[in-house]
Amino acid sequence: MKKLFMLGLLLAHCFISQAQTVCTAESRERLESFLSRLNEKKLTSKTYSEQASEIGQWFLETPYVEKTLELPGPEKLVLNLQGLDCTTFVETVVTLTRLSCLSDVTFDGFERELENLRYRDGKNEGYSSRLHYFSDWIYENQEKGILKDMTQEIGGSAYPNAPTFMSENPKFYPQLSESKNLEAIKLTENQIQKRSYFFIPKAEISKLEKNIKSGDIIAITTSMPNLDIVHTGFAIEKNGRIHLLHASSKNMKVEISEKPLSGYLAGNKSQSGIIVSRLTGK
Repeated sequence: MKKLFMLGLLLAHCFISQAQTVCTAESRERLESFLSRLNEKKLTSKTYSEQASEIGQWFLETPYVEKTLELPGPEKLVLNLQGLDCTTFVETVVTLTRLSCLSDVTFDGFERELENLRYRDGKNEGYSSRLHYFSDWIYENQEKGILKDMTQEIGGSAYPNAPTFMSENPKFYPQLSESKNLEAIKLTENQIQKRSYFFIPKAEISKLEKNIKSGDIIAITTSMPNLDIVHTGFAIEKNGRIHLLHASSKNMKVEISEKPLSGYLAGNKSQSGIIVSRLTGK
């Protein structure tokens, strides 16, 4: 009974502490346990990549749940550690990794870091401020100094990136029924098209994977001309090969791919290659 009462207080705090934050009591409780682990583990002796690789494995077997950010009404900062899709898994792990090197390893600190990561200019200013396209997410977070796109340095080729999927398919996005949101997404798409991007074609991954580190963020590109990224996760070394640590929609959980990364992509015709990003820091 006492535990239920405490969970009720936690739930109330999640909704009341900041009007734009949504978090269940169960997610709050799990987050607090991870924050305690960060304080106990003293991971700061490791590089950011090593930390991301270790923290990511804390989530193994966590259920895959899609569209947890798509709530009705004004845009909310959603904290959900009970169910993750590929993007929210990456965001959660990156946020915890960054917190591990900060003095503010708290729930409020997690909120601030996650908002900074998820939204353009680090501020939730509505639906269109969320970084919906993952190539845009990479670019914006490189601008913030959170990560570095390593793809060209590793040996990547030019990637013709001109996503228009959202503006062409507003029926899939209820918030795009508002004209201001749709126009803002079109503007974002236009900005993405003006940038230079690189990718490693899937046929070249096996020969270049020696340049990829465990903990690097792997964004999987697509042959679909109106979309940029179809999946994301973390590189992780296993038996001398790079595998993918990710929230799998096929197996409905966070897992390490059975096949090495090159073999994982080889089995999917729509997956064309990868973009590799590395967290900046130590």
